[in-house]
Amino acid sequence: MDITPRISAPDPQGVSVNIDDDPDPDAAVFLALGCNDKGVWADCREALEAALARLRSEGVDVLARSSWWSSQAWPDPTDPPFLNGVVRVRTALDPHGLMVALERIEAAFGRERTRPNAPRTLDLDLIAYGRETFDREGLILPHPRAAERLFVMGPLAEIAPAWVHPVSGIDAETLARGATVGRDARPAG
Repeated sequence: MDITPRISAPDPQGVSVNIDDDPDPDAAVFLALGCNDKGVWADCREALEAALARLRSEGVDVLARSSWWSSQAWPDPTDPPFLNGVVRVRTALDPHGLMVALERIEAAFGRERTRPNAPRTLDLDLIAYGRETFDREGLILPHPRAAERLFVMGPLAEIAPAWVHPVSGIDAETLARGATVGRDARPAG
């Protein structure tokens, strides 16, 4: 099975976006990345690029990536704005092992969990792990709120427009059009 991205195209801002036009639903693993507190980095874009590079050291290979999308902070738009993106990855880690690796990366980037939805140096979410659907040991798959967030579904639809949500049966493009949270999300310049 060839899971290499099939198309590479620049987005309107010149960022190389890998588009995977036919993800195998039994193998597609998607992660969302977000930042609205640059921490020690020059800006959130640099922090997110560094996070992408760090994934490999945790046994996670990026197969396709979206452009970075900007949006107001949610639910408090007075917090700093977010930069978000989605990647399709390959890993030998099971879902729980992958979450442990993601939390390890967040901690290395200075993520502090002071209050829900507080500004953060790095937010890594497991959106989908193939067709897995479960709620156990603190992990819900697919991510329970991703489908309603444009800052997740927009980037996901950018790299895998035909991907179908394991529970709703709705494709990524349709979910992006119907997302109700983060309606201001747009590819960043």
